[in-house]
Amino acid sequence: MRASSSPARSARTLLSGLLMALMAIGALVTTTAPAQADTTVCEQFGSTTIQGRYVVQNNRWGTSATQCVSATSTGFKVIQADGSVPTNGAPKSYPSVFDGCHYTNCSPGTSLPAQLSTISSAPSSISYSYAAGAGAVYDAAYDIWLDPTPRTDGVNKTEIMIWFNKVGTIQPVGSQVGTVTVGGRNWQLWSGNNGGNDVLSFVAPSAIDSWTFDVMDFVRATVARGLAQNNWYLTSVQAGFEPWVGGAGLAVNSFSSTVNTGGSTPGPGTPAACKVAYATTVWTGGFTANVTVTNTGSTAVDNWKLGFTLPSGQNVTSAWNATVSPTAGAVTASPLSHNAQIAAGGSQTFGFQGTYSGTFASPGAFTLNGATCTTA
Repeated sequence: MRASSSPARSARTLLSGLLMALMAIGALVTTTAPAQADTTVCEQFGSTTIQGRYVVQNNRWGTSATQCVSATSTGFKVIQADGSVPTNGAPKSYPSVFDGCHYTNCSPGTSLPAQLSTISSAPSSISYSYAAGAGAVYDAAYDIWLDPTPRTDGVNKTEIMIWFNKVGTIQPVGSQVGTVTVGGRNWQLWSGNNGGNDVLSFVAPSAIDSWTFDVMDFVRATVARGLAQNNWYLTSVQAGFEPWVGGAGLAVNSFSSTVNTGGSTPGPGTPAACKVAYATTVWTGGFTANVTVTNTGSTAVDNWKLGFTLPSGQNVTSAWNATVSPTAGAVTASPLSHNAQIAAGGSQTFGFQGTYSGTFASPGAFTLNGATCTTA
């Protein structure tokens, strides 16, 4: 006859089962990470890092009124911007994201400061959102700093500003000294000194929401005007907003910055080592684009990436021989496994289909792995 289980053994068995169940539940709980919340920074010069490589800074240097930024995984948003300052003077702050060093605060893993003569290209991309409230006065601008020494603190000798947008009766430091074409775009050129450093400002005639470009195009234009030299250093690449009035709602949706060193620096006007032919077939509301990228340099280009900005109203719906992302604004075409190299003197061709609204136009400029290309 089979002996029956004792009450004590039954209790131990039940307790053991319960413990195993609780341990399993605990394992599930500990292996499921909670969603990461955005980081809010309200301290005057407070900052945080994103993507493990960029610094988001509140940088409220010109006012005592409250300002707060919320750092996202790809950029930041101004969530509070109290107060105002006169629009005929300096702005109240520069909430921004940067690569490099700013007042001893250096972004993780940055290659800056770097001597200009060693930088072959400095590709950067930006996507802005201008959803500020009524009455806001601000500019959206890159702030690029150059100095004769590889300094990581204090004010640099020359400041380059690239104004993507301006709202209200504001203007850059100094006065307008002409117009110039840089990176395939036309700019109003302003030059002056704010009492602490020289400032060269490139002002877009109309708002730019997003763009992929080479920072070195603007650096070389600055060197050509005698406001920097090739033995100087690039110390930081920053992108954000200068608000005079309000500013809550302004956002950098995404930002990227890379500084490629080890190559020679082309002089002003030197052709890039790439050429792009952009052929389109257009019909009402739609189009196809066939793009040929030619490597005019003397060495092969591996894992090529072609950056360009689609005009407003255009969206990519499909692509072949490359992936194109995102689908609008500043986009990057990346190769597939079978066409990832462009031999010296060789070319690769890809294409995509898209939709558009309004008047159709082609992109104004292209960069290959950060180097600005000529167009065929």
